Amino acid sequence: MKFGKEYVSQMIPEWQQAYMDYACLKNILREIQTSQKRAERQGVVKHKLSGRRNFSGLTKRYSRTFSSRDLENHDILVHATTGDDGFERYETTILKVAEVGRESELVFFKTLDLEFDKVNGFYRSKVEELVKEAVVLNRQMDALIAFRYKLDQPSSSWSCSETVSVDINALDSKEQKGKTLAEEMGIKLEENVSNGGDSTKETVPEALSVLDRIRLNKNQENPLSTIRNVLKLSNKEDLKFTRENLKKIEERLKNVFIEFYRKLRHLKNYSFLNTLAISKIMKKYDKIASRNAAKLYMEMVDKSYLTSSDEINKLMLRVESIFVEHFASSNRSKGMNLLRPKVMKEKHRITFSTGFFVGCTVSLVIALGLFIHARNIMGAAGHKLYMETMFPLYSLFAFVVLHMIMYASNIYFWKRYRVNYPFIFEFKEGTELGYGHVLLLSFGLGTLALSAVLVNLDMEMDPNTNNYKTITELVPLFVVAVVIAISVCPFNIFYRSSRFFFLMVLFRCIAAPFYKVNLADFFLADQLTSQVQALRSLEFYICYYGWGDFKKRQSTCKSSDVYSTFYFIVAGIPYWSRFLQCARRLIEEKDLSQGFNALKYLLTIVAVCLRTAFSINRGNNWKIAAWVFSGLATFYGTYWDIVYDWGLLHRPSKSWLREKLLVPHKSVYYVAMVRTRKIDRTVYKP
Repeated sequence: MKFGKEYVSQMIPEWQQAYMDYACLKNILREIQTSQKRAERQGVVKHKLSGRRNFSGLTKRYSRTFSSRDLENHDILVHATTGDDGFERYETTILKVAEVGRESELVFFKTLDLEFDKVNGFYRSKVEELVKEAVVLNRQMDALIAFRYKLDQPSSSWSCSETVSVDINALDSKEQKGKTLAEEMGIKLEENVSNGGDSTKETVPEALSVLDRIRLNKNQENPLSTIRNVLKLSNKEDLKFTRENLKKIEERLKNVFIEFYRKLRHLKNYSFLNTLAISKIMKKYDKIASRNAAKLYMEMVDKSYLTSSDEINKLMLRVESIFVEHFASSNRSKGMNLLRPKVMKEKHRITFSTGFFVGCTVSLVIALGLFIHARNIMGAAGHKLYMETMFPLYSLFAFVVLHMIMYASNIYFWKRYRVNYPFIFEFKEGTELGYGHVLLLSFGLGTLALSAVLVNLDMEMDPNTNNYKTITELVPLFVVAVVIAISVCPFNIFYRSSRFFFLMVLFRCIAAPFYKVNLADFFLADQLTSQVQALRSLEFYICYYGWGDFKKRQSTCKSSDVYSTFYFIVAGIPYWSRFLQCARRLIEEKDLSQGFNALKYLLTIVAVCLRTAFSINRGNNWKIAAWVFSGLATFYGTYWDIVYDWGLLHRPSKSWLREKLLVPHKSVYYVAMVRTRKIDRTVYKP
């Protein structure tokens, strides 16, 4: 793989604009090379020594005279200046002015200096942010240590008026003597604490006084806390010194340490990649321009803050030491596995199993078609009743499998175009599913469902089992029961972390107004709006088996007023969930666009209900109303999705789409727009 592609593939997506623009610099070098080739054909001399550099208006720099010694020893000179913001700025001067490609060389070094200043400034600002985070983390760790000591030594054994002096090392046997965690991390904290002239001695009440200034912050929102916030009731609770609270605090702080360490690793990788990019581009410049400038420029880079700063390495070492001692029981292997989780690689058994189930699915589809043709099932008596009862039951699995395949394709393109979807959806690191895992689950479910269909038909047509109609009718229910049992299984099988995350987000969608809306919440709610027919199939399961119709294979659901009522409700649940999510975001974020988005879902709810009423009653009044609101919802929804969500005809854009596109092929966006509108239009067209 060429370095340019490898360089881009290793970028942190969130910082992509802050990296060195390697491609731009490489394009400038191509211009220099083209100019030189053109000059060689014309017989022009490549270089000419000069003691003065005449700058073009493009560089906006001043002229400067250099000594003959500088001219003899170096091709370039790099000097640093400090700006008003305290950041260093670097300027490169070319001592040997070329007759050909002169302007391109000036532009090259001007661009290189600007890019390096950008990288160096970004790196410094991020280091300062992490140092501040380390200070906060230090205070939280001190509180955890005091909490542990409080549990081990209950306050009843001493009073605050006592002046018992203990070594600060006694607060935790693994702490270094006379050092706070901030000092261990290489950070100095100014604390107004009197130690009586002894830096290693502190009274117990002073050491535990931090507990008086903290409380257990409940980050997990729940319906009760939302109601209390609306009623402006206090959610603060006194800190209770219990093992349960200690376990919660340790778990939260452990996750904070892991996230903090991940940021440190990203910043270290950022420094390495940009330094390597500068080295590569300077070697290319030396080769193309026949100069010896790379060594001098890299000496400047080595002295800059980007490479000379050692704060990140020190913080990483201290975080590793503290994490291993306090959260891994001094087991370094266990601690480092938590801090540096291994990247999930596509295992061969996943690929093999996916291919196996794909083959099974295709084979079962062919076998089903041959079975229906050989037994002449479509021409047999009772096939119409079979399609009215059994087909809606099995269609549920078709909707789910198709949706999972579409989601797997999303993951494939996210990975291909380097979308950090685990970070965006807040998946637990190392537990996110790849497209291979999702395809395995989808085709596994498809194989199970198709096998059930074949078993059901065979039992139906076989004279030996024809009398066991009750058992035959229970086959689809058995498959649904298996799927539900696997979904809620508490054992660590079948991707437990992903299953529980899905169930949690599903619950948050159902209780939409009581939870703060995250991206995963409204993403799943949007997906459910395309699964109205699947939800109605679930309703049919409850009606068909709950009311005992399966014993006689007859459906009285459509003649029931209760079923018809819930037929409306089920169709509107996904859109109502999105409406509530938009309403909450409108209230919290004061974003007027969320109100217009909520209006889109409200119109869709009305259109779906009217269309459902028309399909049941078939009256002219319902038909007109269904047409009007379906047309209005379609127009409004199409405009919103294409203009606001997809960015088509966006005003600041010079083209039809928005300026910044993740996928370089614009045709992908147009195809996705058409497919999305086709799917949505089938939901509420009359």
